[in-house]
Amino acid sequence: MAPVQILKELNIDFMGKRYIAAVASSVVLLLCLASILFRGFDFGLDFTGGTVIELGYENPVEIADVTGPLAKNGFPEAIVQYFGSRTDILIRLPPVQEGETGSAQQSDKVVSVLSQASGGDIELRRVEFVGPQVGEHLREQGGLAVLFSLIGILIYVAFRFEWRFAVGAVAALVHDVIFTVGMFSIFRIEFDLTVLAAVLAVIGYSLNDTIVIFDRIRENFRKMRKGTVMEICNRSINQTLSRTIITSGTTLLVLFALYFLGGEAIAGFSLALIIGIVVGTYSTIYIATAIAVWLGVSKADLIPVPVVKEGQVVDDRP
Repeated sequence: MAPVQILKELNIDFMGKRYIAAVASSVVLLLCLASILFRGFDFGLDFTGGTVIELGYENPVEIADVTGPLAKNGFPEAIVQYFGSRTDILIRLPPVQEGETGSAQQSDKVVSVLSQASGGDIELRRVEFVGPQVGEHLREQGGLAVLFSLIGILIYVAFRFEWRFAVGAVAALVHDVIFTVGMFSIFRIEFDLTVLAAVLAVIGYSLNDTIVIFDRIRENFRKMRKGTVMEICNRSINQTLSRTIITSGTTLLVLFALYFLGGEAIAGFSLALIIGIVVGTYSTIYIATAIAVWLGVSKADLIPVPVVKEGQVVDDRP
């Protein structure tokens, strides 16, 4: 059964815009790297350690009515935010230091203080504690997970296609990772384990899109014997454009629903995937494919050499 085509095959000169795309990508990546290096991340509890307390109020409450009593009773560094509605409050406390009250006693004191301040009953729904050493370990292991995945992809693509394609694919994935986490740094969005999981998912998603286009380029190199490298790459991208729009579009519909309706718990995860899928679709064309072209990929690199058997030339090309 033939694949569904929502667009007739176009003839867009994607590769002709690669220099403009390279300049734009370089500027954005520099901004992201500068923010990552000088501003860092707003790490969540998973990476910094501390205590998270989820409370439920009977009536809507203002953030100031929560932070005020906490600051007066020994919690000046508490971070308070809504968790879904104005009656659901999430409180983040810094890690417990030696000699201080434990996390269980902290949560009891917080509930007591806020119950007195509000004059009503407050429901304690959830308490989570992560030690600072555990948070640091998770941060290190998360970085190694991203690094090893990129190394594995480099080896896989080099074996499956050709080293120029491998370099282009890994460059595109590095571009996607820096862009995605850079947005979290620039806009001070909390970075936790769910966001890291989304970044790893983005790597796999972007690679899949890249492999589809690379496979089509290899196929067209064998079919279009008279076409130039630029013509073949453009033709391949245009041929897979309908598939890309369908796949990315349906995925984004689900992610937007999760982001707007799923609550604060998965907001960061959804946002990271939304950013990653959009930029991953772009980088497949203007980073992965463009770098392979710049490195000089040619038909000779992908078309098998005829095999000579007992004095006869056997063309084993498909």
